[in-house]
Amino acid sequence: MSREILLLVDVISKEKNVEADVVFAAVEAALASASKRFYEEDVDVRVAVDRDTGHYETFRRWLVVPDEAGLQEPDREMLHFEAQDERPGVEVGEYIEQAIESVPIGRIGAQAAKQVILQKVRDAEREQLLNDFLDRNEKIFIGTVKRSDKGDILVESGRVEGRLRRSETIPRENLRAGDRLRALLMGVEQTVRGPQIMLSRSSPQFMIELFSQEVPEIEQGLLEIKSCARDPGSRAKIAVVSYDKRVDPIGTCVGVRGSRVNAVTNELAGERVDIVLWSDDPAQFVIGALAPANVQSIVVDEEKHAMDVVVDEENLAVAIGRSGQNVRLASELTGWRINIMSAEESMAKQEAETAGIRDVFVSKLDVDETVAEILISEGFTTLEEVAYVPLQEMLEIDGFDEDTVHELRKRAKDVLLTQEIAQAERVNQATRELSSLEGLSPEALASLAAADVATLDDFADLAVFELVEITGMSEEQATALILKAREHWFTT
Repeated sequence: MSREILLLVDVISKEKNVEADVVFAAVEAALASASKRFYEEDVDVRVAVDRDTGHYETFRRWLVVPDEAGLQEPDREMLHFEAQDERPGVEVGEYIEQAIESVPIGRIGAQAAKQVILQKVRDAEREQLLNDFLDRNEKIFIGTVKRSDKGDILVESGRVEGRLRRSETIPRENLRAGDRLRALLMGVEQTVRGPQIMLSRSSPQFMIELFSQEVPEIEQGLLEIKSCARDPGSRAKIAVVSYDKRVDPIGTCVGVRGSRVNAVTNELAGERVDIVLWSDDPAQFVIGALAPANVQSIVVDEEKHAMDVVVDEENLAVAIGRSGQNVRLASELTGWRINIMSAEESMAKQEAETAGIRDVFVSKLDVDETVAEILISEGFTTLEEVAYVPLQEMLEIDGFDEDTVHELRKRAKDVLLTQEIAQAERVNQATRELSSLEGLSPEALASLAAADVATLDDFADLAVFELVEITGMSEEQATALILKAREHWFTT
């Protein structure tokens, strides 16, 4: 019998071109599966085959679990204190084994046992093919559509298979068995059938890789695609930059008579591509990304990482695009939040902002509107600027003498100090009131106080999205804290 095992392993190993250890493991699994059939319970069986002699032993085993956990699977587990009686010093997570009678190899002729061996060998063979494919470090998977599986597309490349999920396909793309296609190799995912290559045709990175194949200058390092935004199957934008003054980045990507960009478009079911010149100046980059719309002016808000872009009425629809597509893609491409507005809307917004600043200066500094207008015209927008800009800059303002400047700075500092004291008191009150809620950091308490959330009832009245917005915590944490804060409503 032992010699029979060695012969079986040798034949299968050579026939399937897999390591002998893999076949030994398959034989052990088959023997274990056959041994378990002698038990009515769902027992755990281990078979150990000697790689040199072919002799094998069979063991029934129990996993050692903590005493407090109890037995979830009594036929496969043993409590720690009981295991100590069997084998002193045994640890949780180890196994207690008991030798049992081995099943003769001659009785392993059943189809199920054979299937175990062959399936494990096939799995090992597929994994070896997969590893060989991945070792080539290819980013694009080129293959043939094999069939559809629950909405996903299975694609074959030689003997390697990839899965293109429905969510990663191009909308309205009709793929049929036998079609040749290219897809981005996203990675390997463990499935019930073993490791499988996952593919994507909707990823922005896929478009970047397609251009890299069509434009040799990218591979040579003369050009670089800095970013890409896609509405798969409809429209996309890519931002390119040239590192050689002799190379026109946009013209090079377009190709002679559009040959290069058309090759990419044809692969992507007619998806139209806008090629944008990348710039390290964010405003200039956004202006280019909004093409073909012409921009009148642009206002950058660094703090909010947003831009107000003004276009004339004729360009408003073009800048926004159908269903907001153009501005959405431009925003994704540049990484900036873009607000498109007409000249009238921009003027109205500026007037409202100016009126707000004017009201703050008039009320907080106790000055008339004329003084407030002078400060605004000189570029002052906050009390902090009035209080702390270099003294000489304020002394150069026409209409302000030295006494006026010193008085304005003193009033601004007094207001800021009063606000700081009030803020500190709100933080202290919030700390006292909200101390029962574990998990609130000092920074979160300060943010809550700044939002006038100082009592337990204030906190309990918040919606989850409001708490997330104020503190930046996760939705799960916000939900748990709000529920905790509301407990006193039902206990009093």
